[in-house]
Amino acid sequence: MKKKILITKILFLIITTIGILSCSDDDDNGNIIDNTPSNTILDLVINEPNYSSFLAALNQTGVNATVAGSGNFTVFAPTNAAFDAFLGGTAIEDVDNTVLTQIVLNHILNAELFAADLTTGYQKTIATEASSNVAIDMYIDTTSGVVINNQSTVIGVDIDADNGVLHEVDMVIDVATINTFITIDPSLDALESALTDEGNTAFTDLLSDTSADFTVFAPTNEAFITFLDGAMLSDIDNDVLGQVLSNHVIPGTVAISTTLSNSYVNTAAVFNGDMNAPITMYVNTDDGVQLNGASSVTQADIVTSNGVIHIVNAVVPLPDVTTFIFADPNFSILLEAIIADPNVDYIAALQTPIGEGATPFTGFAPTNDAFENFFTDLNVTGISDIPLMDLSVIVELHNIINMNIRAAELTAMDGMSFTTFSGLDITIDATTPAIIGPDGESSLLLMTDLQTTNGVVHSLNRVLRN
Repeated sequence: MKKKILITKILFLIITTIGILSCSDDDDNGNIIDNTPSNTILDLVINEPNYSSFLAALNQTGVNATVAGSGNFTVFAPTNAAFDAFLGGTAIEDVDNTVLTQIVLNHILNAELFAADLTTGYQKTIATEASSNVAIDMYIDTTSGVVINNQSTVIGVDIDADNGVLHEVDMVIDVATINTFITIDPSLDALESALTDEGNTAFTDLLSDTSADFTVFAPTNEAFITFLDGAMLSDIDNDVLGQVLSNHVIPGTVAISTTLSNSYVNTAAVFNGDMNAPITMYVNTDDGVQLNGASSVTQADIVTSNGVIHIVNAVVPLPDVTTFIFADPNFSILLEAIIADPNVDYIAALQTPIGEGATPFTGFAPTNDAFENFFTDLNVTGISDIPLMDLSVIVELHNIINMNIRAAELTAMDGMSFTTFSGLDITIDATTPAIIGPDGESSLLLMTDLQTTNGVVHSLNRVLRN
């Protein structure tokens, strides 16, 4: 009997012990508790004394929560010596927190890339450009080790974590400006040479300015070879080269590719030295992104702290008054009218540079809709149904020579008449605004101030008639 009681007690103790051990691995809800130590990127930083400055920056900016959270990150962790060089004696808590946050975020990629995965090219960090909120890029060069933004070298690789991988770097990685990438991307060496031709620093200073926003269309080395056509940069007049380069810069905006549409934008180039007459560029997005009908974007959205770079396959031509007629499909019927007479080369005449003929021009360009209405009124089907003599008068009626009349000037010209290339007069109606043709009918101005190097174009909703 005593033996039976003893066995029963022993069994009870065994069952109780098993129950206790089982409960020790459960939480209050009966779920299994994982007692495996955490191994996030933040843990790696905490456990490495040589990253204490980086840890302080993570904590001060609140980015510690990001690298402690779920995800697949690549973090380039600067050493304490790297931070000492960056701070230059300033205490980390005295660094502007907005600036420090951008710096810290600029060391993190939202993808897990081990050393074997790193290739030469651009990678998106989790820092963002202020006005567009789009991720800023870094440029990784793997031709000799791994160098980031031509500044910081990876000196330790592939420290694995549960939520990504950490690489150690010897310098804090500055957030890039537009000039940073133009300077370090080897495919843009020719552009850098052009920007700094004859020791010029105006462009590089401008494109390093973090207080301003820019969109830059950057031609490749091959694009410059084609543009130069065997010549040297030194052979190009410095003012002309300045205009060409300025024509690739849209100041005051960060035009990410998703925001581009068929439209006209003003560049940093100007007409005849007039800062109030910026040269216009036509952007067409019907098939990729094409500029002035001649240069296409091959790599978009390289984002920096002061704007965005789009790499293009050709130097964007400075426009003359025919450029937009060729490039903009809304003027295709006008183009057909201009080239209809094989005996008259209106294109060559309208491409005459300033100082070499009857320039500048003020052109009034009827849209395709305007021409379709014109055909209806005449009861014809198209340009080919109009006698060439009548067509020549119509084409010439839409151009004033030796004047560059911009929209702002029209208000001072209400009621004034101007003789067109046809010899017939048109009148300015500045209040509508509109152009009154010889027939007394008004043609409304639609788009205005499409500025070119040899004149300005305004579009009309009605064909001018005699």
